[in-house]
Amino acid sequence: MRRIAGIVLAVLLIGGVVAAVVAGRDNEATGTATKTVRMVIGSEKAEFFADPDVVEALAAKGYTVQAETSGSWAMEGLDLEGYDLALPSSQAPAVELAAKYKVTGTLPRPFYSPLVVVAHKNAAEVLAGNGLATLDAEHRGTFEMAAYLDAARADRTWQQLKGADTYGELTGTLYLSSTDPETSNSGALYLAAASYVANEGKVVASDAEVDRAGPLLHKLVSVQGAQQSSTDAAFRDFVSGAGNPLVLVYESQVAALLADGQQPDDLVVLYPDTTVNSDHTAVPLAENGEAVAGLLATDPRLRELEVRHGFRPQGDTAEFASAGTYLKQRLTGVRQAPVPTSKVLHELARRARG
Repeated sequence: MRRIAGIVLAVLLIGGVVAAVVAGRDNEATGTATKTVRMVIGSEKAEFFADPDVVEALAAKGYTVQAETSGSWAMEGLDLEGYDLALPSSQAPAVELAAKYKVTGTLPRPFYSPLVVVAHKNAAEVLAGNGLATLDAEHRGTFEMAAYLDAARADRTWQQLKGADTYGELTGTLYLSSTDPETSNSGALYLAAASYVANEGKVVASDAEVDRAGPLLHKLVSVQGAQQSSTDAAFRDFVSGAGNPLVLVYESQVAALLADGQQPDDLVVLYPDTTVNSDHTAVPLAENGEAVAGLLATDPRLRELEVRHGFRPQGDTAEFASAGTYLKQRLTGVRQAPVPTSKVLHELARRARG
């Protein structure tokens, strides 16, 4: 745990993880009198809170948001005195923050996004031909987690898969690119899903279960070499055609790309049959923060804008319209794995990184 805390602090100090995203710049022009809400958010929500339409919707309810970005796990090491709201990208760090700042009651979870595997079309077809995926539309399918973990244990290569020899770019060890689990929410949630499947459908909780899961998780991470700290960079690389043909990202990133009018012909979205949702969970630290968290969960205009940015509002799947043949409107056939406690997940990340 000391090592993880040290890494988090080093990232904060050296990399400047916290970057200000100020929403509400247009309030003076409109003459709207608002209450300022200072908050820290996961970086994947920065564009949402900077969106002029979101700024306007919050101002109409009487609030101006000043949002600063941070890695969700890094929030545990920040001093949030004077902030009104924390909004990490999953429940585990939110629970830790709530305990640290003595926040009681149910923590609001206004929207969420499942983890998905984005694949180049050739790679998706080879996976489907070898029992590692199934395709139900031209750009959409299911990623078979148990079969993939078996392949990882056996160090299978693309060359060992039938049909891969047709495509020169499919070489080397078969693996998913993911983010650093010690600093990134998506990387940690990947370990949560993989460990759940490897533990025969049970959440990893005991020291013995951590010991059993450790070697496999280390394989999943060590084969990747250097990892990105953010899914944003990994997704941009994938869309540009660079890097690994299989990358773990948030569904919201794909949805936002499609909403922007882009529909890459080479993109296939594979939903892991066992995944973990990124539950964007609010930790109200003051009255105004609690009010904004409530608006994010219930205000129709804000929910509409959440969908525009690729997030799924809690409670009504009809609001999230699938984009052609890329995304599922309803997560039918996708099993949600429970997430281990923050302490266990930190230890799994440490074992994975070795």
